[in-house]
Amino acid sequence: MEKIIFVVLLAVLLASCTASKINNSNASSPNQETIRQSENLLLSKEKTFEEESKEQERIVIYNSYITLEVKNPDSNNIRLAEIAKKYDGYVQTLGNRVSIIRVKSDKLYEAIDDIAETGKIKSKTISGDDVTEHYTDIQIRLENAHNARKRYLELLEKAENVEAALKVEKELERLNGEIDSFEGKLKRLKHLSDYSTITINMEEKVKPGILGYIGLGIYKSIKWLFVRN
Repeated sequence: MEKIIFVVLLAVLLASCTASKINNSNASSPNQETIRQSENLLLSKEKTFEEESKEQERIVIYNSYITLEVKNPDSNNIRLAEIAKKYDGYVQTLGNRVSIIRVKSDKLYEAIDDIAETGKIKSKTISGDDVTEHYTDIQIRLENAHNARKRYLELLEKAENVEAALKVEKELERLNGEIDSFEGKLKRLKHLSDYSTITINMEEKVKPGILGYIGLGIYKSIKWLFVRN
């Protein structure tokens, strides 16, 4: 009899332990599911942020200013025109002192290296102006102008008399002017971003006369007396 009671108690204990494990397992499941949902949400937000970053193209305008010592500015301008064409650009100005060319922005540094071979660079600066916010602002203004124009066209169709129609047409004329202006500004900013500007200030190399060459020779021969490297 005692053995039977012992077996029954043992069975009850085993059953209670099994039930406890099942309950604990079920209790932990919601927590794990919550964690997985949070992780998926974070990954989704991170992916969305990356996509938005890729979609947001930066609009940067690059300008370079070079002071170049050359033998002959006119001959050098021929080389500058060739460099502009080589890098898918064009000539804006050619002068005996200042010349301006534009090249594709992704080839700016290659073009500068070629320009350096046409003379002696005395100074060089490269600057970038990020106009992304300005570009985006104009885009928003353009979109608003288009929406307003659409509403005025709807009002024009519903105009009850000539006076009302004339007022609407006047507003439409103003909006058309704004739209043309905004579109022109966007095209200009995009063009300046696509094509970097290189301004070359040319200084003609001074050629010494006969006496100059003699003086230069004397200077070089006695230079070591005064200057030590």
